[in-house]
Amino acid sequence: MEEKLLAPPRSTKSASPRRLKGKRPSSLERFCSVARTVEILSDPWSFLVLRECFFDTRRFEKFQSVLGVSRTTLAKLLQKLTALGLLRKELYSSRPPRFEYRFTDMGRELYPVMLALLKFGDTWLRGESPPPLQLFHQECGHDCAPLVVCSHCTTEILPRRVHYRDGPGAGSSPREADRIRSRRVSDPATLERGRPCSVARTLLILGDRWTFLILRETFFGIRRYEELRTRLGIATNILRDRLSRLTEQGILVKTLYQESPERFEYRLTEKGKDFYEPFMVMMRWGDKWLSDSKPPLRLRHRDCGRDFAAVVVCDHCHQELDPRQMGYTLRYTL
Repeated sequence: MEEKLLAPPRSTKSASPRRLKGKRPSSLERFCSVARTVEILSDPWSFLVLRECFFDTRRFEKFQSVLGVSRTTLAKLLQKLTALGLLRKELYSSRPPRFEYRFTDMGRELYPVMLALLKFGDTWLRGESPPPLQLFHQECGHDCAPLVVCSHCTTEILPRRVHYRDGPGAGSSPREADRIRSRRVSDPATLERGRPCSVARTLLILGDRWTFLILRETFFGIRRYEELRTRLGIATNILRDRLSRLTEQGILVKTLYQESPERFEYRLTEKGKDFYEPFMVMMRWGDKWLSDSKPPLRLRHRDCGRDFAAVVVCDHCHQELDPRQMGYTLRYTL
């Protein structure tokens, strides 16, 4: 069967122009493993706790010391991440009862997602400074950088060399208006609390779920303002704000395609196209842990002709990276 790009979701029956005034257009929300993953990571405090877990922080007092968060807030965060299945609580002292928080398999497998986000931040967001963190792969004994490759042919993945088609979990549902009342991080320094962090800087660009959804649609070839507004059911002021931010950040470029009246397209820059790698890695994690074994999308690598998942490997030995086999050199002082 010939493959094809995903078709736009069919809209629900639209309301009359009078009823639409002042309201978001009706729309359907595409099932998406990446969106579900972003919802977890874009919560700044949850991200900070998970980040510290990868630096072997396990005990309540150490989390509090590094992050400078209140005991009440930290307790709620740890409870939330435990309920989500990302962390497990283990007793290490019975008098008085004290606990450690360790990754479950689900939580540990977020590591490739963190590495893909780190790669983007190291490439595009560090300015004149060196990357904050140097990775060391104990398996091969070399400093390394993460490389995102095809799970079959192990070559690096380029956006134009990948084809999409519906997976068994494909579909859409009416958008829940209250679900995407996401807030941007008011203080950018929050995500880097305790240590400089390329992953945090990357998540600041994503900012919130609306920003992610706009970027996702550009990878599906949606470029025009009205198409984005209709597909996402997004308020015009939010759409203008997010497009303006993404243009200022060099992720999108604004191009005139009609002069009277003026109409613009928003296309991905080379920097924007590099978000494709973390999106694919988030998709792999979300497909496994959040999609009931029914991935909404299938990816096919045109270079090898196979369906694939995005794998993060060492750029030296090309072995998949595991947090238990990694060391770090910090280029900053805590």
